[in-house]
Amino acid sequence: MTERATFAAGCFWGVEKAFQKHFKNESIKTAVGYTGGTDPNPSYKKVCSSSGSPSNHAEALQIEYTPNEKIHYAELVEFFYRMHDPTTLDSQGPDRGTQYRSAIFYHSPEQEAIARKVTATVQDQHYKGKKIVTQILKAGEWHNAEDYHQKYLDKNPHGYECPSHFLRW
Repeated sequence: MTERATFAAGCFWGVEKAFQKHFKNESIKTAVGYTGGTDPNPSYKKVCSSSGSPSNHAEALQIEYTPNEKIHYAELVEFFYRMHDPTTLDSQGPDRGTQYRSAIFYHSPEQEAIARKVTATVQDQHYKGKKIVTQILKAGEWHNAEDYHQKYLDKNPHGYECPSHFLRW
């Protein structure tokens, strides 16, 4: 049975690339998009605009996967924490704004419990001097980003990658 996992960790291009690279031998399907906001028709221009009313959406990655002995939700959450800085509020590297916030959007009560447990463990083991500011929120409506954003760094190998997207510990 296929499950979904949804994460926001800064610019969605780098988040997608990190998950694809790390889980390349597993059967995952990724899509970048927008979630967590109120605009019923978000677009890249609206989400990233500094003028007018912000959409409150985050740039996010949605993963479809089949849980098995090699891949499970807790592993995805732990990797999420390893590949970005969860201690910076509304930013990753030079990218600033609520669209770049750190967030886990859970799809079931079980995912929420796992996300909170992994977060507490990661806080205790890896970020004792800094507070994790990752939001853990119920997943809302998902909006795929425009086609040119999907697998962007595969199509544009020299495209922008946030410098805070690298593996820690």
